[in-house]
Amino acid sequence: MSLSTLPSQDAGATGVTAPVLDVVVPVYNEEADLGPCVQRLHAYLVAHFPYRFRITIADNASVDGTAAVARHLTATYPEVAAVHLAQKGRGRALNHVWTHSDAAVLAYMDVDLSTDLGALLPLVAPLISGHSDLAIGSRLARGSRVVRGAKREFISRGYNLLLRTTMAARFSDAQCGFKAIRADVARRLLPMVEDTGWFFDTEMLVLAERAGLRIHEVPVDWVDDPDSRVDIVATALADLKGIVRITRALSTGRLPLAALREQLGRNPLPVDGVPSGLTGQLIRFAGVGVASTLAYLVLYALLRAGAGPQPANLVALLVTAVANTAANRRLTFGVRGPGGALRHQVQGLVVFGIGLALTSGSLALLDTASARPSRLVELTVLVVANLAATAVRFLLMRIWVFRAARGRA
Repeated sequence: MSLSTLPSQDAGATGVTAPVLDVVVPVYNEEADLGPCVQRLHAYLVAHFPYRFRITIADNASVDGTAAVARHLTATYPEVAAVHLAQKGRGRALNHVWTHSDAAVLAYMDVDLSTDLGALLPLVAPLISGHSDLAIGSRLARGSRVVRGAKREFISRGYNLLLRTTMAARFSDAQCGFKAIRADVARRLLPMVEDTGWFFDTEMLVLAERAGLRIHEVPVDWVDDPDSRVDIVATALADLKGIVRITRALSTGRLPLAALREQLGRNPLPVDGVPSGLTGQLIRFAGVGVASTLAYLVLYALLRAGAGPQPANLVALLVTAVANTAANRRLTFGVRGPGGALRHQVQGLVVFGIGLALTSGSLALLDTASARPSRLVELTVLVVANLAATAVRFLLMRIWVFRAARGRA
C-alpha cells in the first residue's frame, strides 16, 4: 500500500470507488444512539480524514427501529452503508463485514463513541503506511485519559492481567471498542477466529500476536457510557470459556499459526554474527533458567535435611529438568502440540544426566576438599554448577533436542 496512490475523498470522479478505510459500527437495538453517532463520525471523517472512507452500520439482529434509522442514514450520506444480520453477536457482525469489505484498512468503534475520535487517525495511520498489521486503542497505556467507575476499572485491569498471566499477552487492553486491521491480514486471520461475541477481540489479538503480527497501540481519551447494556457477568463467563478454549487450541497445535507466521509474520531483524532468533531464544531461555534454578534451590533446601545432599540434588534436579524441558519447548523454541513431546522429554533427560553429572561431581569435589562444608558454601557451589549445566543445556537443546522442530516452525 503506497500513500501516494491512495484515493482522496474527491477521487470519485476518477472512477476509484474502493475506500481506503471502512469503519464498522456494530449495533443491537440502538435506534436512539445510532443517528447521532454516525452523524458525528461522518462529520469528523469529512473534516479530518484525507482519503476515501466508508461507514458501515452492522445491525446484528436488532428488533427495534435500528434498521429504519440505518436506512435513513444510508439515504442521507453516500459514504454510509448498512448490513443487517439475522443473528446476534458483535464478533459475528465484525467478521462478516470485514470479510466482505473492499477497503484497504478495516476499523470498528462502539456506537456510544466513548473513545475520542481524535485517536482515529493515529489508529489507522500505521496500517495505511504498512508499518503495523493491527492497531488498538488502549485505556491502560501510558498517556491515556479515562473516566469510568471503580468497578469497571477493576474488571478491565483484572481481565487484561489474566490474559498476560495465562496467555503471555503483551497488548495492554483487549476490550477497548476501538480497533483496526489491514484487510490483507484480516482475510488470513479471521478464518481462525471462532468467537462470535465479545471475546472476538481478544481471540483475534492473541492469535495475531502468536503469529508474529505487529500490533500498534494508541493511548485514548475514553469516557464510560453510563447507559452501557453489556452484561458484565455473562461477558466475563464467556471470556473465561474463550480463554480456556484458546489455551487448549494453542497447546495442542490445532491452529495453523506457523503458516500464518510464514505468510504475514515479521521476522526478527538480523544481527551481524548472531544466528537468526538466537537473541530472543537466549532471553527466554535465561528467564526459564532463572525460574528453574530458583525452583531447584527451593526443592533442594526442602529435601536436604531429610534425604541428604545427593538424593536431594537428584530429586530436585529431575523435577526441575522435566519442567524446564517443557517450558523451553514451548516458550524458548516455540514448539507446540503433542507431536514429539515424549521424544523431547527423553532427550531432555539425557541433558539432565549431563547436568546431574556436573552438579553431583561438584558436590563430590566439595566433600573431598572439605569434610564439613557450610550450607552457604554448598549452595554456592551448586549454583555455579547449575549455571554451567544451564549453558550446556541451552546448547544441546538448540543444536540437538529442538533442532528439527525449529526447522519445521
